[in-house]
Amino acid sequence: MAGKTRCAWAESDDLMRAYHDEEWGVRQRDSRMLWEMLMLEGFQAGLAWSIILKKRPAFQKGFAKFDPKKVAKFGKADINRLMNDAGIVRARAKIEATIRGAQIYCEMKDAGESFSDFCWSFTKGKVIKSDGKSRIITTPLSEEISKEMKRRGFKFVGPTIVYAWMQAVGIVNDHSANCYRRMGSRDGHSEARLNYGHPS
Repeated sequence: MAGKTRCAWAESDDLMRAYHDEEWGVRQRDSRMLWEMLMLEGFQAGLAWSIILKKRPAFQKGFAKFDPKKVAKFGKADINRLMNDAGIVRARAKIEATIRGAQIYCEMKDAGESFSDFCWSFTKGKVIKSDGKSRIITTPLSEEISKEMKRRGFKFVGPTIVYAWMQAVGIVNDHSANCYRRMGSRDGHSEARLNYGHPS
């Protein structure tokens, strides 16, 4: 969208601009999509998000469109296949963590626990709104969520990765103060001002 003021990080290329305008910070309530984004954020660890975004189609193809039920059944042959897939980030630990993450997702679902409800339970369904000026990479809440995810067996879910995921899926509104997307309410749910990482 020409003439629009965006978050500075989104101006690097057309792909990043489209991601910012259409997806980043939109309040995601779909369990599968929340899980996919968490797994992709894990792959980003140590890398730039732009790399993951460019490889996203290959990730989706390699991981069966991030269908947790299918990924949970991946075995050694799938790990070898993915390790030979130049289209993705070929890190065995991250690949294995994604497979385990799918198994945990399915275990939660089989136990009657919605992954979406789990993700949003930490803010009681509300969106946290930062001041739009500070450069935040972790908060007490991202540390709390990280700790619980690790307890459940998820890997590559440190506080910084979790906070980046919270930004991406709209649990926190971290658009810059002058960004045209900051004031947009995309699904009608209430927002809460940032209060040491917790909703007010």
